[in-house]
Amino acid sequence: MKKTMMIAGVALTALLGGCANTTALEESVANLGNKVDQLSAEVGALKSEQSKLSADVKGAKAAAMDAQAEAKRANDRLDNMASSYKK
Repeated sequence: MKKTMMIAGVALTALLGGCANTTALEESVANLGNKVDQLSAEVGALKSEQSKLSADVKGAKAAAMDAQAEAKRANDRLDNMASSYKK
């Protein structure tokens, strides 16, 4: 019973002490809310940038594959010309 009274006293003291400074707590919560909003905006901007870069990479990959195919065709034509040429 003595422990229960002691715990209740500590809890009551913490509760009353915590309620005395609600303005600072509200300012702190508002500040943290602003930081969360700022980070959310930054994450959104980074996602947008990542999507753009991903599209650019896909385009570059397609262009590289087209260039590779064109180079193979050119090499095949040169091989055909070399094999048909006789001295």
